[in-house]
Amino acid sequence: METIKIQYLNDEIERLRYIDGKSDWIDLRAAEEVTLAAGEFKLIPLGVAMQLPEGYEAHIVPRSSTYKNFGIIQTNHTGIVDNSYCGPNDWWYMPAYALRDTVIHKNDRICQFRIQKNQPQLVFEEVEELTGADRGGIGSTGVK
Repeated sequence: METIKIQYLNDEIERLRYIDGKSDWIDLRAAEEVTLAAGEFKLIPLGVAMQLPEGYEAHIVPRSSTYKNFGIIQTNHTGIVDNSYCGPNDWWYMPAYALRDTVIHKNDRICQFRIQKNQPQLVFEEVEELTGADRGGIGSTGVK
């Protein structure tokens, strides 16, 4: 088990915990009240900074209910925090774009994260033709 050093912005920020035994993702919360008008962008502070172990990174994504509840989308779709962001001023933020007028209150759950090992070093070998099964499509749709 890895230990993660965490700094909270203040005592008003709810402490991190797993999502009620349902998942290995952990919710992140707004660290302040944020009012956004439709079409407005803001970096929403999440009230935490962490010192991840060497070779690990955090993946931050919206919760499935974030758009429904708040009308915002995460502009980078997936935020990656690598272990080099480990200082006392390396606070985490969610870059949000509002599609409708909204208010997000302090400690509202707006995104979630998980910590993963970095991808191993890969070598790409160029070949004339691949020999795997041909699904005939783009991604998982099978439709061009």
